[in-house]
Amino acid sequence: MYSHLGAIDIANKHVKSKNRSAPVSDNVYLLLLVKLYRYLARRTDSNFNKVVLKRLYMSRVNRPPVSLSRLASLTKNATAKTAVVIGTITDDERMDVVPKMSVAALRVTKGARARILNAGGEVLTLDQLAQRAPTGSNCVLLRGERNAREAVKHFGKAPGTPGSSTKPYVRSKGRKFERARGRRASRGFKN
Repeated sequence: MYSHLGAIDIANKHVKSKNRSAPVSDNVYLLLLVKLYRYLARRTDSNFNKVVLKRLYMSRVNRPPVSLSRLASLTKNATAKTAVVIGTITDDERMDVVPKMSVAALRVTKGARARILNAGGEVLTLDQLAQRAPTGSNCVLLRGERNAREAVKHFGKAPGTPGSSTKPYVRSKGRKFERARGRRASRGFKN
């Protein structure tokens, strides 16, 4: 009956996609945004909406924060555009002057919001952005550094092995902690 289809690959019959198709979070506001961007991704040809939807599904580790200084440096040549962050925008106290900018994000910290508004900029929510730019026109999609977490410093080749720059899990960084064998030639060996 199905001879025209050729062989059926039994091994791939139960292969499950590893990509998320919905957020794990049960935050009602996030779920409403997903509903909105799912509609926009389906009904528009815009790749922007598909990317936003995919990022709304992501876990918090994969939605790293973006600081005001990073925002300013990334948008210095695109001042007329809206910077879109699917994550949190945080304040940067090292920055003296915040340029006027238009941003849209899932969340903006209190300090960052105050500084953007004081500079004459604007802060949009993602549903306001969808009304203003349903296809993502005049928008720049940005994201933070995913590997900036402290935990990432501990990943990799075991600490203490030759050529490794992995950070060890040590209680303290004092004289008595991991300073003998493997760290100096007089105590066994030095890597």
